[in-house]
Amino acid sequence: MLACFESLLARNSLPRDEAERWSAEQVLRWGFERFGRDIAIASGFGGEGMVLIDLASRIKSDFRVFTLDTGFFFLETYALIEKVERHYGIRVEKCRPELTPAEQARFHGEALWARDPDHCCRLRKIEPLKQKLRELAAWVAAIRRDQTASRANVAKIEWDARFNLVKLNPLADWTHDRVWDYIQTRHVPYNPLHDRGYPSIGCTHCTRPVRIGEDLRAGRWAEFGKTECGLHTRDASKGVAYDPA
Repeated sequence: MLACFESLLARNSLPRDEAERWSAEQVLRWGFERFGRDIAIASGFGGEGMVLIDLASRIKSDFRVFTLDTGFFFLETYALIEKVERHYGIRVEKCRPELTPAEQARFHGEALWARDPDHCCRLRKIEPLKQKLRELAAWVAAIRRDQTASRANVAKIEWDARFNLVKLNPLADWTHDRVWDYIQTRHVPYNPLHDRGYPSIGCTHCTRPVRIGEDLRAGRWAEFGKTECGLHTRDASKGVAYDPA
């Protein structure tokens, strides 16, 4: 499959490292033109996700967005999803786990997230993502290189060996300040929890406000020293950076 990816890039006459010089809009445009309806934006509707959705809306009217609805989102997140659908005229595709929250508690015990958050993330995020990506040729993520150590070397266009498809990271070289400058300048809708000390928002049980001086992702799985749910862990996916040579 990796060879197919390299062949795909070669057929589009992309010189080495060209994609790394592209803007986020150019990366998105390339993905939409190359993959059509077989590419979708994955979004948890944080600041970066909202920037991607707004950028996409300026390129293509019928772009696809999906979210991994764990069943444990904040009410503010669900309200934002509805607002996004109205504001951009799209339907957000909701990918849900096989087990409802009640069924998970019955089969795996109460509060799995407090005992084994990695297993909870596998059940409620990674497995639904695997199912969704099987119907796509490429997906778009809203990650930035400066968020965590495991994201530091992501390429703007790369092969995701874990899920066997092309992955686009248009905001890879953006900063937190640049994201919020865009949101404020463009009047992009965003989750009001960001104004209450939540720079990174996940599930209710595993997200808390950050304290002064803490890392922006310190509020995620705070008691476990965990900063990733596993969707973008490169040592697991062995993602190959864009390099057609």
